Amino acid sequence: MVTNAASFGRSGVHDFILLRASAVILACYTIFLVGFIACSSPLTFEIWHGLFSTLPMKVFTLLALVALLVHAWIGVWQVLTDYVKCTSLRGVLQFTFVVTAFSYLAAGIVIVWGV
Repeated sequence: MVTNAASFGRSGVHDFILLRASAVILACYTIFLVGFIACSSPLTFEIWHGLFSTLPMKVFTLLALVALLVHAWIGVWQVLTDYVKCTSLRGVLQFTFVVTAFSYLAAGIVIVWGV
């Protein structure tokens, strides 16, 4: 049996709630962006830059990025624990994913707050 040491949450219920909460955040972010693009008929760089220059949009974008990484981590962890039985290979794959995810988070912070 696989232990729960690498799980993001403390239990399956906690992971379930994190997955649903992150999915709601990502859905809200996607709906907002699609609505903004649909309502901004001549979408120019100035309009796009103005949207991402505001503090609420920066916070919303970073919240969506964190939600995406939490959602991805739980999904990857579940897939790896189900299908990769070799513990050392699973550990290497999880480590690789975590390094990649933190790199994406760092790049996202730099990009969003650099506007």
